[in-house]
Amino acid sequence: MKKIIEEFKTFIAKGNVLDMAVGVIIATAFGKITTSLVNDVFMPLIGWIIGDINLSELNIVLTPEVLNEAGEVVTPAVVVAIGTFISTVIDFVLIAFVVFLIVKAFNTAKEKAEAKKKAEEEAAAAAEEEAPAEPSEEVKLLMEIRDLLKK
Repeated sequence: MKKIIEEFKTFIAKGNVLDMAVGVIIATAFGKITTSLVNDVFMPLIGWIIGDINLSELNIVLTPEVLNEAGEVVTPAVVVAIGTFISTVIDFVLIAFVVFLIVKAFNTAKEKAEAKKKAEEEAAAAAEEEAPAEPSEEVKLLMEIRDLLKK
C-alpha cells in the first residue's frame, strides 16, 4: 500500500498532471463561453433570420402531456427537441473551429521557429567553412622555425 501511495505522489508531482489540470479548467471555462455565445448570440440571430422563432423552444411534440382534473401532469409529453440539437451542433462546430485555429497557429509558430533555427545552423556552418581553421600550437611553432631557417 505504501508503494502505491509513493507512486501516486510521484505521478501527481509530475508537471504533466498539472498541465492537464490547467487544460481541463481552461476547457471548462471555454465551454461556458462558447455555450453562452451559441445560446445568447447565434441562436437568437438564427431564430430571427428564420422568422422570429426561439430555437430553444423549437420542438416536435410526438405525444402531448396528459393532465388530470387538478392540472397536474400525469404523463409528460414526448418531444423531439430540434432546437436543442441545433444549438448543440453549432456549439460543437464553434469549439472545433476555435481548436482548429489554435492548432494551426501553434503549428505555424513551430514551423517558423524550426525554419529560423535551421537558418541559424546553416549560417553557422557556412561561417565555419569560410573561416580558416586556426592552426594548432605545434603548427605555429613549426611555422616559426621555418621562418627562422629562411633568414
